[in-house]
Amino acid sequence: MDQDWQRERRWIILGEDGRFVTLGRAVAPTDEDINAAEAAMRAQGVAGWVAVMSGSPWTFARPELMEVRPLASPASTFAAAVAAFRRTRLSAFDQGN
Repeated sequence: MDQDWQRERRWIILGEDGRFVTLGRAVAPTDEDINAAEAAMRAQGVAGWVAVMSGSPWTFARPELMEVRPLASPASTFAAAVAAFRRTRLSAFDQGN
């Protein structure tokens, strides 16, 4: 059975520590949006990637993440950030959140 949350797609910024923020869902972010986000990240001393998430991050199902481009010169790999994202999500579900 196909669920709406399984088809959900969003543009995100994935941080090296696994945290993410949504940039948009209906359309791809503009270059100006991405450049502004990167400038804000540099100002805070954090780095990450623009990515596309397929599936909902708010269910037990495992969303897929596709790397689009790095932001603010990450020191780690996209794969390490995805692993941190998955650990963070599992921890939140274990705590009943």
